Formats: sequence, structure tokens, C-alpha cells
Amino acid sequence: MEEALAKIRPHTSSSLAHQKTPANLLVALEATLKEQGTEPTSTAYFATVLTALEGTIQKRDLSLQEGAILPAELYILALVAPFVSSPVLRSNLSNVLSLTAPLFPALIQHAPALRSQLALYQTIFRALDRQQLDILGVRQAFASVLQLCVDQRPKVRRKASDAIQDVLANPPPPMLRHPYADRAAEWAKDVLMEAGEMPFGKGKGSKASSTGAETAIHILAFLRPIITYLPAESLPEITDILLTLPRLGNTYLSQSCYSILAAIFSASAEDQSSNLDNQIPEVLKVILSSPPSKSDSQLSSSWVAVLGGAIVAYDATHSKEASSEVGRVWKAIWGFMDSAEAATRQAAARSLSEISSCFSPPLISSALADTNDSTTIRKIINQVSKALDALQYARAIPELLSIVSSFLKNLDHHESTTVPNAAEVLLTPLIVHIAELRVSKNFEFKEAADATLSVAMKVLGPAVLLKALPLNLEPSARATGAEPRAFLLPMLAQPHASPLSHFVSYFVPLSEQMFDLQQKAEAEGRQSEAKVWNVLVGQVWAGLPGYCSGSSDLKQALNPGFSQLLSQLLYSQLELRASILKALRLLIDSNVTVIKKSFDEEVDEEASLGSKLSLEDAEANVDFLRSQVESWLAVLFNVYGSVGRESRGMVGDVINAWISIAEEQDTHNAFEKVAQLFKTNLPLAQKSPNANNDLGNMATTAQDIFVLLLPNLSKEDSKVLYNISIGSEVLSCKDNGVQKRGYKILAKLFEGDRVDEDSEAVLKKLDDMAEGLSAAAKKDRFNVLAAVIARLSPQSLHVIPSLIPEAVLGTKEPSEKGRTAAFELVIAMGSKMSSGGVVKRSLLDGMDEDEGAGMEDAAANIEEFLTMMAGGLAGASPHMISATVTAISRLLFEFKDAISSKMQEEILSTMMVFLSSANREIVKSVLGFVKLIIHTLPIELIRPHLKELVPALLQRSHDHKNHFKVKVRHIFERMLRRFSWEEVYTCAGEEEAAKVLVNIKKRKERAKRKKAARAREEEEETVAQPAKIGAGDAFEDVLYGSESEIEDSDDEDVPVTSSKKSSVIEGARLRLDDDDPMDLLQGAASKITNVKKDRRKKPGQDASHFKTDEHTGKMVIDEEQNNEPTADAAENIEGKAYVEGLTSVDGFTRGHNGRVKFNKDTKKRRREEDAMDIDMADVDPDMSPGKIKKTKKKDNPKIGQEFKAKKAGGDVKKGGLEPYAYMSISQAAKSGRGGRQIGITGKR
Repeated sequence: MEEALAKIRPHTSSSLAHQKTPANLLVALEATLKEQGTEPTSTAYFATVLTALEGTIQKRDLSLQEGAILPAELYILALVAPFVSSPVLRSNLSNVLSLTAPLFPALIQHAPALRSQLALYQTIFRALDRQQLDILGVRQAFASVLQLCVDQRPKVRRKASDAIQDVLANPPPPMLRHPYADRAAEWAKDVLMEAGEMPFGKGKGSKASSTGAETAIHILAFLRPIITYLPAESLPEITDILLTLPRLGNTYLSQSCYSILAAIFSASAEDQSSNLDNQIPEVLKVILSSPPSKSDSQLSSSWVAVLGGAIVAYDATHSKEASSEVGRVWKAIWGFMDSAEAATRQAAARSLSEISSCFSPPLISSALADTNDSTTIRKIINQVSKALDALQYARAIPELLSIVSSFLKNLDHHESTTVPNAAEVLLTPLIVHIAELRVSKNFEFKEAADATLSVAMKVLGPAVLLKALPLNLEPSARATGAEPRAFLLPMLAQPHASPLSHFVSYFVPLSEQMFDLQQKAEAEGRQSEAKVWNVLVGQVWAGLPGYCSGSSDLKQALNPGFSQLLSQLLYSQLELRASILKALRLLIDSNVTVIKKSFDEEVDEEASLGSKLSLEDAEANVDFLRSQVESWLAVLFNVYGSVGRESRGMVGDVINAWISIAEEQDTHNAFEKVAQLFKTNLPLAQKSPNANNDLGNMATTAQDIFVLLLPNLSKEDSKVLYNISIGSEVLSCKDNGVQKRGYKILAKLFEGDRVDEDSEAVLKKLDDMAEGLSAAAKKDRFNVLAAVIARLSPQSLHVIPSLIPEAVLGTKEPSEKGRTAAFELVIAMGSKMSSGGVVKRSLLDGMDEDEGAGMEDAAANIEEFLTMMAGGLAGASPHMISATVTAISRLLFEFKDAISSKMQEEILSTMMVFLSSANREIVKSVLGFVKLIIHTLPIELIRPHLKELVPALLQRSHDHKNHFKVKVRHIFERMLRRFSWEEVYTCAGEEEAAKVLVNIKKRKERAKRKKAARAREEEEETVAQPAKIGAGDAFEDVLYGSESEIEDSDDEDVPVTSSKKSSVIEGARLRLDDDDPMDLLQGAASKITNVKKDRRKKPGQDASHFKTDEHTGKMVIDEEQNNEPTADAAENIEGKAYVEGLTSVDGFTRGHNGRVKFNKDTKKRRREEDAMDIDMADVDPDMSPGKIKKTKKKDNPKIGQEFKAKKAGGDVKKGGLEPYAYMSISQAAKSGRGGRQIGITGKR
């Protein structure tokens, strides 16, 4: 709300009355609230505006002209209302109705005020409960808004329609449909019927009345977004009325009708309570009787969409009857597949794909039994197959391929488990045909063909598809001339229907054969061929995960031989490791997903894709895999230890998957082996600490495996792991990696509540080991402390003060993650103290028995904790003081609501002392604290300190040495948002200091003017502005984010490049190939191109200008054409380089201060360079050294020579051609008087 109001306030001095009046009204309202001492909340604004509106109406000041008070009050009321709570709006309903409802008739003629009224009632309707919606005044207001949905003014009509849509989309709970939905549907039907009876214009140039058409178009635009919110019982009547409108001949009206009908059918397919199924045959009959022209792309697209939606809705309720209509509807839509418009073809393809979803089981069964291609499905498939080769449909190849993809998905029907599915029987020839097109010469739609073949791979499976389309990768197959189909290999990775045994029997021998060919090629030095075989082997094994997603023959396929092969490949073949690891994870996830689905649990979408396993098969597979856990964990542990840190993530995921199904005994055995490994290698880590690479460090590897095993460990094993990790040999280890992982394991143990240990004893142990702490382990240590403190009993809070110095200093860590963890620790301690308890002062660390005997216990709360934290302000080092200020700032931000005003006052007074410190680090932290309190604390608390705060900040603004000027300016910008200019300026004091505030004020006003100017430009041309992204943490955003709005606004406007694309649509063209005669009756798809004619210069084009040798065909280049510079020329260039660097256009000079100044590219400088460019005579080797040929005389340049283009001819004169450039007439007149010769620039 504040952001919206801030846009109004600057217009108090506007020259436009409709902007100035709301701004003055807002300022007056805020002044009233300030006088009354009322907090400027949304409720306060709402009540004040209502009071002002009531006074205006009582005075009968009902003027609605620009600058009148009534429109301004309605505008601000509509602006504030969305931010007012619903109970407040409901309690003031009668007052709002009595004041605003009678204004509807008067507002009809004044669109701006009317839009404000509509925005107000949109908010009111949403806030009302079920009983209040039955009030007469509310129902009348809703009827008034409905009538405005067909208003002639676009903005009013749009605002009313948005209000109705918003109301219907948000029914009062617990209702699912709004009570006003019936009223809106009845009104829409009545208006449509009235519009149908009005006269309609017949075209753009017609003078006939078009009132009926306009009204119908408006009501259809109103219906389109709300059709899903209307009651299902009203849809049949609306459908009947819509069917009559396309006959009236208005193209746009017909398109709108078809769009809404498509939406109605889509909604009825999901909700079958609409009873539209009885109307659909009549709907199909009416729509089929009036097909549009193919050239009308918009109307055609809507027409075919209606047919597709109607047949799908019909199939949802009457599948048998819909099957009988499939052929007729298909034939009607198929006629648009050869349209020249791409949008029409795409819409037709979508509708035909929808029709294919209506292939019912009886229809599919009849097609399977048909041998004469007489059934509907057989005819449709044959029609598509022939269209792939027909020139008529050459431009529609991508759409045809998408239709085939829908065939594959919708014909995935099994009559029984022993019979192939329908897609295999009916579509195999069509798939083979597409594969032949894919490898044919000049076929341009390879991506679309690959997408269709990928669907075929998913539905049919490699076992079926590769029988019809062999890969032909072996040398023996290549020798017979068979075309290789390596493009099928990348399609194996998706989940499909083939069992894992097919991979074992088909691809494993194939990969071994290709690996042997790779080794042979490398041995013979054919590196390119070896690389090809290497890539093919990788693609084969990349397809293994597709076989592992829900395989039904897992017990037979995952035999010891195949398992041993996988283990060997994991160890030896690094390139195949990722694919095998993914397959091993999917073996678990795909089966576990099926089991979880049976219990309605959330599952991984990737693991559930393509899985058709039954629950019994999945449980049997999991039982079998559980018996393999121990051996596979051993393999995975070895692999985990042999890879680097960046590659361990994937191996860890696989270990987690296998551990999740392991028996408790298997997990215990694995844990004992890893624990023994850790104990054996820990002494070695002590001897050779801080190894840069974890590879080979078995101690850290074992700890990483502990982290993976931890969620599945038993209580006993967790206790053993805790005892291992809490020991001094781990937490004080010289190896940073061991120490860091030890703290990480402890944090996870405490966070997961895996151990039951006394928190006070744990903290004492950790405190004893603080001396040997490495910098790398600080973050994890902070996490452990935070987790332990959260478990601390209310009677043991006396241990917290001993941890405060470590946590406070941690907020100054160089590592960002370490600082974040330290802040979280400070907040955890504050939360524990604020939750209550007792701080036993006699047990504080360092307290003697005699001193603590007479001390009373303190009640634990956040203020007591702040008092403890404030002790750091008396620290001996500036670093400690600065860290304490930052920590207190964080606590004040987090617990501002729980800290009393008195404590906040004390903190603020204390911090003001440090603002005058001479230490930069302390002042920097205090400035952050000041920025925070200005944003966070109440105004009343800060106002008394302004006289002290403002001069201190202004003093820092002149501190150029420490670069605080910008920071102080940002603080003042935030201060001026909460305090008035007069309040801050009067506290400035000195004249020099006040200049800083004046400068900030001027910059702010200039920024507002620029922002307003940009806003006006954006109204004409809307430009999407990137949203400002926060730091992700509220404290960070307040302290560091949003540095200065003024600074951003001072930047120069960046020109926005136009994103409009050319609207020219290139059609398909025939490709000409002189070497290949074209057969337009067969294989036309490979002769079509959509590529624009390329007029650019092609590589090797210049070679045609050279002579060629008749015998060898090589180019013959004459020696005379060799213009390479000689050695003398090179020396000449070197000698002149320095002079040219100073005098030429590309040169530069340096001033007295060392700055570089580039030479200007002037005509004079270019002319001087041309004058210096004189052809020197070559030295004849036969002449004596003293005799040199005379230089050639350079012709005088003609007038305008410097402006002559390189390829220009010029005017024909007696002396030849002159360039198209002349001097002025006055200069030309002087040249004929016998004066001096004129130079090339017209100067004498």
C-alpha cells in the first residue's frame, strides 16, 4: 500500500487536475491521522476516506469533473481497500453500500470514477461471506457490474469483466462454486439471445447496424475466462445459443464462438455433470455443415479445435457412439492439413491427435482383425502413410509426424500378455517408412522424425523396434550396403517396455564387439575411427537406465555374470561409470516407486516414468535386490573411495538407494566394516595432515560413508558413531578434513535426534576441544553448537555465556558460510533464552564458589541474553567490539517484537557512543546498525535521538579516507522515507553539513522526475523491467540490499532494442539438384526445403575466377599476382611506425598528465596522409648506388575526389569520369575567374 500511495504524493504540484486533487486529498488525510496520533495503517486510511466521502455526499458536492473531490475520494478508497482485512470490510458493508451504491447512475458518464467504483466493489465482493451475498444492495450492485461488462468503452468493460471473473473464481469458503455463478450465466444467456435478434453488419464497409455483433463479441469476451466457473447445468443452453451465431457471417464472432465452444467441451470432458453428451451429435452436425475457408487461418484453427474437443467430450461419456463419428470428423479436419497457413496445419494436427485418443478398444480390435484395410483405423493410418510421400502434404511433414506420435501413444493396447500390442501390429510399416525418410538425402525434418521414433522406442521398446530397424553398425552389415542407424542409440535411455534381458543378450555382445574394434583401430593408428567406436560404446551403455526402469525379468537378467561385468566396468571404464550408476539407482527407485504408489505416497516422477509393473512384481524385485545389497555396497564403497570429491555425489546417491532397502543386519555389517577402515587409517591422517586431495585419504572417505549410512543406522550404531566422532583424536585431528567431517557427523546426529546425550556435558566436551579447531571446521562446529543448544534443558542455560565469544567472533569469519552459521548460532542461543528457563549465575564459567554463593539466579529471556552480549562492547580489541555490534544488530532484527522499548532505547544510546569512534571497523558495524534501526525500530523510538544521530552521520559523510560518504548517503535516503525533510534538516546544525542533505533532496527529486518520465514512456511502449532480486535473507536485504534508489535512477536510459520479428512467413520450396532428377510422385518429403535462399558469399566462391590445370584440376595462380611485401617494404614500415603512431588517424599522443588523447579522424588529416602516400621509385640493381630513378609525378586530384565511393562511376566528362561530389556554387563561380587553383577541398 505504501508503494502505491508513494506514487500519488509527488503530484501535489501537478498541472493536471485529476492528478493534483488525489495527491492533495492524500496529504490532507495523512495530516489528519498525524494530528490524531493514529498509526497510518490500511484500516485507518479506509476509515478516514469513508468519513471524507460521507461528508462530501452530505454536502451534495457530487461533481464528477476533473479536479472534483468525489472522484479523488473514490480513487483513494479503491486503492486502499485491497489492503484492508476482510472482517473490517464486512463490518463496514452497510456504510459502504449506502455511500457508493447510489452513485452508479451518476458515474455511468464518467469512466475514470466508474473504474474506481468497480475496483472498490471487486474487493468488497471477495470479502463477503455467504449470508452477506444475499443482501439486496449487494445483489443489485453485482447486477450493475454485470451490465457494464458490455459497455462500449473498452477500459470500463475490461474492468467490469475482471471484477466478475475475480469474484466467481473466489467463492466464499467452504463453497466450491460462487452463489453468483448462476446469476452470471443467466445474464449471459439473456444478453446473447438479445444480441442474436439484433441486426448484424455484413462486413467492414457495411453501413448496416453492427450493434448486435458488437454486443455479441463483448459478451463472448466476457464468457471466455469465466466459462469454467459457471454451473454445469447452464452449459447446454449456452452451447445452443453459440451454435446460432456463426451463421450470421461475422468472422470474428464465429472465431470467438468456436473458441468458447472448445473451452466448454474441454470442461465437460473433465466434469461429466454438464449433460452435454446428448447435444454433441447435434453440435457436430451443425459445425460440420459450415466449414470455413482454408485461407482464413484464425477461423479455421478455431473450427478444427471445436471438432476435436467435441469428439473427445463425446468419447468421455459415450465411447461407442463416438467411435462411429471418428471417421467423419477425421475426414473433415484432414482437409485442412494441406493448408498454406502453418497455424491452420498445427491446429488441425492437434485436433487429429485428439481424435486418435478416441480409438476405443472395440475399434482397435476390429482394426487388428482387418486384413483388407477397410476399418476406420486402418484407413486413417494408410492415409497418413501416403501423405508422407505426397507433394500436396510436403510442407506438413512435421505435423504428420506429430500425428504418428499420437497414434503410437493411443494404440499402446494389449489384448493379452501373449499378444503384441496394437501399435506394433498396425504401425510398424509406418515407423519403418519414417526411418527410411530419416536417412534419405536432403530430408530436412530429422528432429521431428527423431521425436516420432523416440516415441516408438518408448512404446514398442528396443526389442521390437530393432527387429524392424536393425542398427547396422557391425562391419559385416556395412559391407552389404545397409544404412547404419546410429541415431536410434540415444533413444534407448528413456524408460521403455523391453526387459533387461534384451540388453544383456543384444547390446552387451554388440558393445564388446565395438570395443574390440576400437582397440584394433587404436593399435593401427586410426584415431578417428577409434573415437567413433568409443562414442558408440558410450551410447549403448547410456541406454542401460532405460532397461532398468521397471524391468519384469530382473531375477533372470541380473545374474552373477552380468553383475560381475557391471562391477568391472565401474572400476575400469570411467566413461561408462555415470550410466551404470544411474541404472543401479533406477533398479531400486523404479520398484520402490510402485510400492509407494500403492500406499498413495509421493514418489519420484523420473522413477515412475514408463513403469508398468504390478505390485507383486515390484515387491518380488525388491526382495531379490535386497539379497544383493551386501555385495553391491562393497563394490560401491570401493568406487566411492576411488573417485574425487566432485564425482562422489552420484555414487553417494546410489549408496543411499541401496541402503534404503537393506536389512538392519546388512546395514550393521557395512557400518562395522567402514568403522574398522576409519580406525585403521586415522593414525595415518594424523601423520600426513591437510592433504589437498581427498582421493586416497581413507579416513575422510570413511567419514563420508558414515554420513551416507547415518539415516539408516540403528540406535546402537549411532551411539558407536557418536563416540567415534566426539573423541579428541577426531575433533582435534591435524587433518582439516577429518576434523570438519567429525563435526558434520555430530551435527547430523543431533539434528536427527539419533543419540540421547546430556547437552550440557556435550557442550563442555566441545568447549575443551576449541583450542585445536581449524578454520575449515568452524562452520560445522557452529552447526553442532546450534543443534546441541536447541536440546539444552531450561535448567542448564548457564553454559550459554561461555559460548558467546566464539559465536560473536564467528560473525566476522572470512567464509560466508561460516558467518551464516555463526549468525544462526547466535539466533539459536537467543531463541533458547527467550523460551524461558533459569540462568544459574553461580555456575557460570570462571565464577568462584565464594563469589557465586550470594548471586541470585536470573530469569532467562531475550533481554537477559542481550545483556550478556553487550559485554563484548567492552572488549579489548576493535575486532571484538565490531563483531558484538553486528551480533546485537542481528538479534535486534530477529527479536524486535520481544524486546521492550526500554531495552531498545538503551541499545540505541550505547551504540551512539561508538559512532564517534576513530576505528574504521567499529564505525562500519555501527553504520550498519544505524541503517538497521532506521528500517526496523518504531519512529517514536528513533525521533528523540535524531539531534544526536544526524550530526554524527554528517560528520562521517566527510570522512573520505574511510569511504563512508556513500554509506551515509544511503542511510539518509532511508531516514527521509520515514521522517519528514524538516525533521532531519533541522537537526543538521552546521551549514556545510546541511549541504549534504540538500544535495540528497535534490538527487531524490531528480530521480522522481526521471522515474515519472520513464513511466510516461512506458505507457506508450511497455518494456519489461527485470525485477530486483533479494539476497534471500531478510537481514541481508535490510543491511546490504537496496543500497540506493537514487543512484539507480541517475543512470542513463538504456536504449531498448525492438523485439519485433518479421511477419513475413516463408513457405516451403522445391529443392533443385542438377545431379538428382526429381520424382514428384514418390518421396516428395526429401525434395522440400524451408531454408531461405542464401545470397551470401559461399566459401570457395572466389576459386572459380582462377585458372585450373586440365590434368590435375588444381588452381593455377600466377606469380605476378603474389603481392606479398618484400623485406625492404617491411623495413620501410618499421621505420615509419613511430611517425604514423603520432600523426595518423589511428595514432595517439599523451598530454602533460600522461592521459592518452587519440587523434581525430578529420578530412584534413586523411588528406595529409594521402599526400604523403607517394609511390617511391624502386632501385634498379644494375644502377650504381648513387643513381636513383626520379619519382613519378602524382596527378592532381579532382574536386570532390575525397568523397568518391570505391565503386562509384560518376558523371561522364570530356576528361573521363568525375565523382558524384562537388563544391559549393559560390566556390565554383570563383574557379572560373582565372584565380588560383582550387584544392580538393575547395580551398585556395
